[in-house]
Amino acid sequence: MCGRFTLTSPGELVAEAFGIDEPPQLTPRYNIAPTQPVAVVRGAGPGGARSLSFLRWGLVPTWAKGPRGRSLIINARAESLTEKPSFREPFESRRCLVPADGFYEWKEVPGARAKQPFLLRMADGRPFAFAGLWERPHPGDAESPGTCLVLTTEPNALVREIHDRMPLILAPQDYAAWLDPDVGGARRLSSLLRPFPAEAMTAVRVGLAVNNANNDTPDCLQPA
Repeated sequence: MCGRFTLTSPGELVAEAFGIDEPPQLTPRYNIAPTQPVAVVRGAGPGGARSLSFLRWGLVPTWAKGPRGRSLIINARAESLTEKPSFREPFESRRCLVPADGFYEWKEVPGARAKQPFLLRMADGRPFAFAGLWERPHPGDAESPGTCLVLTTEPNALVREIHDRMPLILAPQDYAAWLDPDVGGARRLSSLLRPFPAEAMTAVRVGLAVNNANNDTPDCLQPA
């Protein structure tokens, strides 16, 4: 799964990485957690300008009985997107990029009282994108800007040593297809639903500060 991630890169670098005309104003985030606002990049069709906005992490289908509680979905398995009513329509027409520059996974350690957190990043340190889906504001939560989730997939060789799932990370050359609402259907997008190459990533053990979602400081990044 993907339950915590980071976005500490400056707005200028994020704008460059995702093809956004106007650099966004971003506060460094070291421990982004579910239910919090997260940056998402959306497109406007073929050749259309991309924009960055903030949605609440935890997708709520518009048909759900309430805007919060059990309806909140932070992750969806890429392998079963077309099988679930909650994901079928967003997968067809409401796809987004979720910018990040690191994410955390926890490993079971025999005999330890707590799981060991690891910070995973690109080897070059640059920001990257999770494949995401977004949803319009729930009718019962008119003040919400909308909600989103992060897709997950099978782990690559690096992540497999830590966890049995990983976020679905898209290659930069696939951003345009993922954002284009005219490119739909599992058959046309299935080639994008794959683990990111392990050789392009690094993993570092970090301390337990990240375990507390209230800790959103550089301490979360410190090697254990």
